[in-house]
Amino acid sequence: MRIFRGIRAHISEPCVLTIGNFDGVHLGHKALLARVRAKAAELGLPATVLCFEPHPREYFAPDTAPPRLCSMWRKLALLQAAGVDQICVQPFNADFADLDADTFIRQVLVEGMQVRHLMIGDDFRFGRGRNGDFEALQEAGARYGFSVEAMGTEEVAGERVSSSAVREALQAGQIEHATRLLGEPFVVEGWVQHGDKIGRTIGFPTANIRMRQQTLPLSGIFAVTVDGGPLKHAVGAASIGYRPTIAEGLALRVEVFILDYSGDLYGERLSVRFWHKLRDEKKYDSLDALKAAIGKDCDDVRAWFATHPEYLSLREQHG
Repeated sequence: MRIFRGIRAHISEPCVLTIGNFDGVHLGHKALLARVRAKAAELGLPATVLCFEPHPREYFAPDTAPPRLCSMWRKLALLQAAGVDQICVQPFNADFADLDADTFIRQVLVEGMQVRHLMIGDDFRFGRGRNGDFEALQEAGARYGFSVEAMGTEEVAGERVSSSAVREALQAGQIEHATRLLGEPFVVEGWVQHGDKIGRTIGFPTANIRMRQQTLPLSGIFAVTVDGGPLKHAVGAASIGYRPTIAEGLALRVEVFILDYSGDLYGERLSVRFWHKLRDEKKYDSLDALKAAIGKDCDDVRAWFATHPEYLSLREQHG
């Protein structure tokens, strides 16, 4: 898979194109990408994705933008797994945001991406003020020589699949529902770094995951599986939160206690898959009370996986 930084970066042949943020690469995205791949194979052209960094909502309203479902690196990996031939990551800046719809079509789609067939979601809007729509693309296609196809909504059990729906499920603690919309578990990835080692003093040494993201769409205590380094489908209890028992005003942290494991994970890159929420984060009166709560969390993790054997096979599929 080829990755280009910006629309003018070495894109030298026509393509079948789709455009979007693809946050989470959920089942709706995957259905769209399957259509793109099929059309690309029919025309003998590369299946291509144009996405943006940062997310436009992060650019226009950084303080109120929703948390991402995945990092840029994980998005690229998921797009590659979906069979995309090439990805153009366009910096979303003031100049790009100021393009009107006609200029976007001419400079980005025709001159930059050399589009021959464009596949978009049925709610796709573009250009300054979001003034461009499907009809504008069809008119431009007739003028510049590319075809346009809109794909309808993908549904799971009657619910429209979207990044917003996945995010809402995660924020509500409905992890299994988010898994159904994504088509796989929600994942947090990062390198294990040194922490304050308080968990070690109470008998539960945790792997502290260094995060690029400042926010996540979920919080609390979870049943997870962990892969990376020496670990493969290892069962664990994960905490996402601010550790109120330790102090006030701490930064968000992802910590994982791996059940039945005592090795050194510092410097390893881990993938943590979230299967079930056990409870919300809570402030305890003492470290002894925290220790007792973590012990119960570990018991609850074992019990949950023991009573949900279907997840034992799913974790192997996504390991």
